[in-house]
Amino acid sequence: MAWSILLLQQAVDAWAHQAPGFIWALKLLPLLIFLPGMLKDNLRSFIWLCFVCLGYFIILVQRLFAQPGSPSAITGMVAVVVLFTAAMLYVRWRARELRAPQERQADAGE
Repeated sequence: MAWSILLLQQAVDAWAHQAPGFIWALKLLPLLIFLPGMLKDNLRSFIWLCFVCLGYFIILVQRLFAQPGSPSAITGMVAVVVLFTAAMLYVRWRARELRAPQERQADAGE
């Protein structure tokens, strides 16, 4: 949900500033590129999404300092922080879940 809110916030921001198509692509493509991997439950896609979130975080922090009361920037900041945290925790928990059967097999083999 945070992914879709961030995507929507970026689209609204580009529309509000009447950005050309190139800027739309720069704002939305980094988020859209990970969608197929996320749908296939590829943990590397979630890891790379976390790295991309850091870029959005930097841009939104600059925007919040330039426009402190901007609802768009605040919404984007909340979305990017929630998305980063959720993706990071999901990778951690899912990796443990995938490792558990392998560890049980290793223990049984000893």
